[in-house]
Amino acid sequence: MRKEDKSAIIEQIKEELGKYQHFYLTNIEGLDAQKTSDLRRACFKKEIKLFVVKNTLLHKALEQTGADTQLFDCLKGNTALMLCNTGNAPAKLIKEFTEKDKKNKDAKPILKAAYVEETVYVGRDQLDFLTSIKSKNELIADLVALLQSPAKNVVSALQSGSNTLHGVLKTLGERA
Repeated sequence: MRKEDKSAIIEQIKEELGKYQHFYLTNIEGLDAQKTSDLRRACFKKEIKLFVVKNTLLHKALEQTGADTQLFDCLKGNTALMLCNTGNAPAKLIKEFTEKDKKNKDAKPILKAAYVEETVYVGRDQLDFLTSIKSKNELIADLVALLQSPAKNVVSALQSGSNTLHGVLKTLGERA
């Protein structure tokens, strides 16, 4: 490959990394055509971009973006890059795929490393933790539910007293 082609690919990888907040480094080597197709289809449905990269080109792109050096040690063997804006989506997808083949302890895809919420996670043992991380939308929903809870209590207190002042005061006095 010519040097110009390599630098163009490195720029393309950097551009893709810049578009997404989170990325996962995985190993999908050895998947047959059907499983690879299923994985790509599932990634598309969950808005995850998946592509296989050369380790040296990804290494140079990560260096230029100032990525954590822990990621460089994971760039061995076959590497597929999963990019997304929801931090736990690729982890859930990987877990879903590996659980289909429970009897094979080396079921693919295998998590090598992940960059989620500005933190680097290395190793397949981090998969369970990554699936439990809440996405931004899930955290916002939890926060809204917490904020609505006191308001719901006041509304229910007002309605429980049959809208009479005595019933409202009695109910509020019991809750306080």
